[in-house]
Amino acid sequence: MASSLDFSKWWAKENSRKGNPVVVTMENPNYSVLEINGPDSAFQSVGKERGRNAKQFTWVLFLKAHRAVGCVAWLGNVLWALLGGIKKRLVFGKGVSMENEKSGKGKLLFRVILTFLVMTLTFLIFEIVAHLKGWHYFQSHNLHIPQTLEIKGWFHTAYIMWLEWRADYIAPPIQSLSTFCVALFLIQSVDRMLLCLGCFWIKYKKIKPKIEANPFKSDDLEGSKCNYPMVLVQIPMCNEREVYEQSISAVCQVDWPKDRLLIQVLDDSDDESIQWLIKGEVSKWSQKGVNIIYRHRLVRTGYKAGNLKSAMNCDYVKEYEFVAIFDADFQPNPDFLKQTVPHFKDNPELALVQARWAFVNKDENLMTRLQNINLCFHFEVEQQVNGIFFNFFGFNGTAGVWRIKALEESGGWLERTTVEDMDIAVRAHLDGWKFIFLNDVKVLCELPESYEAYRKQQHRWHSGPMHLFRLCLPAIISSKIVFWKKANLILLFFLLRKLILPFYSFTLFCIILPLTMFVPEAELPVWVICYVPVFMSLLNIIPAPKSFPFIVPYLLFENTMSVTKFNAMVSGLFQLGSSYEWVVTKKAGRSSEPDLLAAEERESKAMNYQLIRGTSDSGLSELNKLKEHQEAAPKPPVKKMNKIYKKELALAFLLLIAAFRSLLSAQGVHFYFLLFQGVTFLLVGLDLIGEQVS
Repeated sequence: MASSLDFSKWWAKENSRKGNPVVVTMENPNYSVLEINGPDSAFQSVGKERGRNAKQFTWVLFLKAHRAVGCVAWLGNVLWALLGGIKKRLVFGKGVSMENEKSGKGKLLFRVILTFLVMTLTFLIFEIVAHLKGWHYFQSHNLHIPQTLEIKGWFHTAYIMWLEWRADYIAPPIQSLSTFCVALFLIQSVDRMLLCLGCFWIKYKKIKPKIEANPFKSDDLEGSKCNYPMVLVQIPMCNEREVYEQSISAVCQVDWPKDRLLIQVLDDSDDESIQWLIKGEVSKWSQKGVNIIYRHRLVRTGYKAGNLKSAMNCDYVKEYEFVAIFDADFQPNPDFLKQTVPHFKDNPELALVQARWAFVNKDENLMTRLQNINLCFHFEVEQQVNGIFFNFFGFNGTAGVWRIKALEESGGWLERTTVEDMDIAVRAHLDGWKFIFLNDVKVLCELPESYEAYRKQQHRWHSGPMHLFRLCLPAIISSKIVFWKKANLILLFFLLRKLILPFYSFTLFCIILPLTMFVPEAELPVWVICYVPVFMSLLNIIPAPKSFPFIVPYLLFENTMSVTKFNAMVSGLFQLGSSYEWVVTKKAGRSSEPDLLAAEERESKAMNYQLIRGTSDSGLSELNKLKEHQEAAPKPPVKKMNKIYKKELALAFLLLIAAFRSLLSAQGVHFYFLLFQGVTFLLVGLDLIGEQVS
């Protein structure tokens, strides 16, 4: 019997032993000797204080118990809410619509996952029946195959045949594929570690692009504007009702001489009401003296690449030396051009200066927080390291300044892929141009807040590079750049970071791991499931240290997104139907800074007052027509619904079944990983993460 522990006696017991008298000699002659007979003779309140501490200890235990009960209650509420969401969306179908798969590849992947789900469910029933009958052969890796005398009944015979067939024919290919994926996983992990070490070296040595002197400084005040180069600013947009106003407003407030700057608003909107809104915004800033024009294409061919190509064919573009590009949700600071354009001076080989993105809604919900972790690592580690050590990185499509000469000599904007930004960057690199990344220059923008918008964005970002890789591979091999630059483009830039990452993430953690629960002869070590992924997630979170509490959700969500990324990667690699699909990412129109909006409101009122008093009749007539059209235009009906994603749901049930199967094998780490990963897939499949629109 275990001995009982009486903490109150241990805390409040009185020491009855009388120690030897203690003699203390003081330096002061008035007090020479002090005699203490026992430990409590001079301090009478010790016992009382110890009794009070025992009560405090009891209260601490009560508080900890209360917290534990609260934790259990919170988990119960979360589970109850999850079950309620499942009942509402799966059983009754309230406020949801089923995902519409347009590509044959998406349907094929769903059928493959569904086949695995049916197989694992069948295997689970088979194993449970065998477990209840006492055939515990699968608990040991050295399986005991019973002899003929031990066989009792046809079901037992079938079970023995399954064990033999599993060990001889199923386990070897799974183990080989598992070993291959683990090798890719380790290679990608080494690459990630080297990138982080490069980032640490940059921080330690304080390496960053610098401007030697002020290139715009001139002793002649009247001719000082001549030092400013001609800059063209392009804002491509398409049906950007939520963000067009703030993006145009931010760009029009850029600090640059007005006669050296031209702003092109490139509108591809097919909604006439949005066209009139954008025209009104352009007219407003034009009346304030900003050199801004509005261009609209009737036919939206080539998506964003076609829009930019059409704008660059204008005759007046020949007068400009540089072009800055901002997507519709980007809001540059007034000093953006003064922080980027000076890097081109005395550097004729420089083609691109890329700024970093910053996000106005990174704390909006869990999904925006997880996206912020990924993009912080992308900019601070990947882009910065590649820019410093290789003078090359993929153009992010916005918040960058290009030398127009480099664009023209590299072939200009091409409409062959949905990643026209990466396409022009690769071609410029093959022509010998150099790039600079400025980690200190940040441009505000938005993150997609709904899973649907994020999913479509990631599909384009992962299918486009694979499509581009097919098109660019012959040009890379035959180019005149040095061998190590070719190897960096093919092996690191395309294969390792664009193809291998989604392949092994999906195959290893979503297919092989649950299958090893039913085929114990092929197993994944614990360090592959737990230690290495957690270490890699820690490296990813280093650039965003405030996101450290979200390391576990980040790891699980990244594995969940591997389904979308794998599907997109295969679509782009084999040039399937969805590889050239462009869907504009939905924005919420989050404001950047309260003072910016207040200033905009004040300027708008001042402009209206100025127009009433001093504008010509033709200008007033045009603005009145715009206003009447805006008021007369009917507002489109807004009908948004959450979606149910079939592939994610099928994988959720597959992982949960594998988690239940792992209980029979008493595999603790595998069970917890499969359980939490399955719940994450379930949340994503029911569209319970991110913005709830219904």
